[in-house]
Amino acid sequence: MKPEPLLKALTAAGLGSRRRMADAIKYERVTVNGQVTTDFRHPVDTQKDKIALDGRKLNLKPERTITLMLHKPAGYISTLSDERGREKVTDILPENYRRLRLYPVGRLDKDSTGLLLLTNDGNLAYRLTHPRYEHEREYLVQVEGKLKSEEKRRLEQGVELDDGKTSPARVREITAEPFNYSLTIHEGRKRQVRCMFAHLEYRVLALKRVRFGNLNLGTLPEGRTRELSAREIRSLLSRAR
Repeated sequence: MKPEPLLKALTAAGLGSRRRMADAIKYERVTVNGQVTTDFRHPVDTQKDKIALDGRKLNLKPERTITLMLHKPAGYISTLSDERGREKVTDILPENYRRLRLYPVGRLDKDSTGLLLLTNDGNLAYRLTHPRYEHEREYLVQVEGKLKSEEKRRLEQGVELDDGKTSPARVREITAEPFNYSLTIHEGRKRQVRCMFAHLEYRVLALKRVRFGNLNLGTLPEGRTRELSAREIRSLLSRAR
């Protein structure tokens, strides 16, 4: 088998997000054939090399790859663990999916709702979240007040946040109670939508993601999941080249 970079092998096995696996390597928690490596690109053969995380030998081939769409309710965090003991999105997955090492593709903050993907397919997760692929995310937003024309243009052209200027967005005024705006972006920065409106001194009262790429939340009930079909996954990947 052709060797592949260590970070790619770990994420492809569905052990966690790319960032989480990168941190594990960086902080010397990963060994290859008994030796610690901090090189993300260290070549490994998943069929022959003995790879361990925190001293536990890893099986780098998931039992089966699967991707779920979850209609995330408010009050749940999009991480696999939490020192504060808060409820996680994985806690509400059906029992038959909990043992498959699924992890969120990107995040929705605790107070936000809507479409969240979970997978154990590291390659898919990478191609959906890496900025180079520019997958659109559409959000319905409820804010106090009404945007002035100039404020709408500023969002559309990009606003300067603490971590840099945002890429151009699409903004539409809508009438879908309680939401009054639709915002479409192709970035996934932490709390980005809330920060964009806060930059203009508007408080977001409710936030719901209704589309990721060409996947729509549709009528999936809050708190429920559905498994993506092979056709839907191929369609997602076809837009990630």
